[in-house]
Amino acid sequence: MFGADKGTVAAGDSRMNGKKLKIGIVQARFNANITDALADACKAELLALGVTEKNITHITVPGALEVAVALQAMAEKAGFDALIALGCIIRGETYHFELVANESGAAVTRIGLDYQIPIANAVLTTENLEQAVARQVDKGRDAARVAVEMANLLETI
Repeated sequence: MFGADKGTVAAGDSRMNGKKLKIGIVQARFNANITDALADACKAELLALGVTEKNITHITVPGALEVAVALQAMAEKAGFDALIALGCIIRGETYHFELVANESGAAVTRIGLDYQIPIANAVLTTENLEQAVARQVDKGRDAARVAVEMANLLETI
């Protein structure tokens, strides 16, 4: 179970065993300096949790709004145990931030529900670049953990 203080899972917890899982990652290339770090941390954590490299499919798309289309295509191709959405939306001076953040988040959630597949949503929505940099590694790792834990949970239901 996640610890009350740090959100960690005890070592050896079967919910965190990724050995038999097939995971798909969709990464937005917009703000690539951030999303590349998210992807690197995510893949490293998946490997640490036992997911084999051959069972990780990693694709890139132009931006956060395109992530959902790729997730949906992956969800339709049976075989993935969980999916991961990676992106970075940084607030600008216009309403565009709200539009992209809201539509991206809603689409990711809808796909997970429609296809009954866990999707770890690590599309960062930050006020500035500094906040994104501060979160890039931890959120990439978190996404891997969520994907593995939720895939294992759904297998037991």
